[in-house]
Amino acid sequence: MTKIVIDAHNKPFLVDFREIVRYKDLFFTLALRDFKVRYAQTFLGFAWAFLQPFTTLVVLVIVFKNALKVDTQNVPYPLFAMAGMTLWTYFGYVLNQSGSSIISSQAMISKIYFPRLIIPISKAMVGIIDFGISFFMLICLFIYYQTPLQGQMVFLPLFVFINVISSLGAGILFSSLSVRFRDVQYIIPFIVQFGLYITPVAYPASFITSDFKFLYYLNPLAGTIDAFRWSLFGGELFSNYCYLSFTSGILLFIVSIMVFRSIENKMADIV
Repeated sequence: MTKIVIDAHNKPFLVDFREIVRYKDLFFTLALRDFKVRYAQTFLGFAWAFLQPFTTLVVLVIVFKNALKVDTQNVPYPLFAMAGMTLWTYFGYVLNQSGSSIISSQAMISKIYFPRLIIPISKAMVGIIDFGISFFMLICLFIYYQTPLQGQMVFLPLFVFINVISSLGAGILFSSLSVRFRDVQYIIPFIVQFGLYITPVAYPASFITSDFKFLYYLNPLAGTIDAFRWSLFGGELFSNYCYLSFTSGILLFIVSIMVFRSIENKMADIV
């Protein structure tokens, strides 16, 4: 017989990964449910997963390549933009879905006990599908433009991992805030839409003047996308400002866990 002890005096700012592992079946069930529901009863079904990044890429090509003549230093613009979109698509999905995940799961939260952190993390797992599709499109563009692979691609998984940590941090933080402030869930779509243009997805970060670079690279995605492109296309080593973004992303994740844990035991009463 399994003995489960619920301790009301557990450490509020630490994650009990053993407990999350014990509830792994619930974790995978939530992730599978979200995946099935996402394209249920849609005419195009799973094709939407390809159409969304494709249409966004077309818009960026029209606006930034043809109208604004963005210089991407000999990298074909669609390939350049798709590299940025690959990371941003994942971040945007996780922030959108995780941000309101606690509120949308209030019926389950108020009835049974389980580690609440499972809910936003399951959204991040489903987002891997979007990342995989975007990365597949990126590979297709590499083949189409016959762009050679670079040796520094060995660092690519590291930057993807930093992106996952940053995305989880943002998603968990906003899911926590939305419990106390319901307005937050309505602000998130605006943040995602606006963030696309203040992050070097459609343009290189070199566009930003030195006076604003410190503030600009506080955005965790700014330096991560820069470094991700360096691992793909080579060239000069990414700016030292990128380390500011890496640190910002890691701190965001740590702070988000602390905030989430501080209100986790009260969620059933608040929602």
